[in-house]
Amino acid sequence: MTMGVHIPEYLTDRELVASEDLARAPAFWLAHLLLTMGDPSEPTEPYGVDASAYDAMVDRLGDPEQPWPVLRIRFDGGHTAYVVHANEEDRNDVEFFVRHPRWGRLGHLGQCGADDARPGLSWPELQTLATRTQDDGEGLTDPSERLLLLLPMLGDAALPAEARDVVARALAHCGIRADAAGDLAATLVGEPDPTDGPRWTATEADPIAVCSSAYSPRRVPLALGITPEQARALATALGGTRAG
Repeated sequence: MTMGVHIPEYLTDRELVASEDLARAPAFWLAHLLLTMGDPSEPTEPYGVDASAYDAMVDRLGDPEQPWPVLRIRFDGGHTAYVVHANEEDRNDVEFFVRHPRWGRLGHLGQCGADDARPGLSWPELQTLATRTQDDGEGLTDPSERLLLLLPMLGDAALPAEARDVVARALAHCGIRADAAGDLAATLVGEPDPTDGPRWTATEADPIAVCSSAYSPRRVPLALGITPEQARALATALGGTRAG
């Protein structure tokens, strides 16, 4: 039985439906990642995913006649990250944002689609959101699933050498063929650019890290307009920010 999702600050007249059950299928992970970070038309069998299952998942994730799929990640301090496959007749976007019930606004991480806006997360933030699970029965709690769900928002010039292996292990855990997971991880993560890649900095005055990329929504502090106390709580919940 599917359950509706109500996000008061998310302005749409479309029905939103909790879709964490999709995460049980390797086809979901391949579709989610190739639609946002790769080539959705490439052969899927090398990854251990049946082509018909993959095509059916792509159709479901992009069907404008169906309720919009929403997947959630609860993290420290009562915060929640949301990923919405938002489908209109003439466009398909995947939107990423965070919310706290006391804010009265959303904190936009970014989106993939016709108007890409990213990156939205540094590597330390991505790892924090993947591993600090809140096992309350709502949203994804598996660290590998959480990491892959938010991976399209990653952008970091200081990406550590082990990042590809971390992503490859998550892919294999979620059903991608182990002997193909490393190559897929390399494609998804890419080569970090230590000289011109996205850099993340935080200060005592602005504890939520901001991004240097011209295309990132986080060129300004995430959830701009929340109180200083709420900003400190969010910075703590995200973890791993780099002081500038």
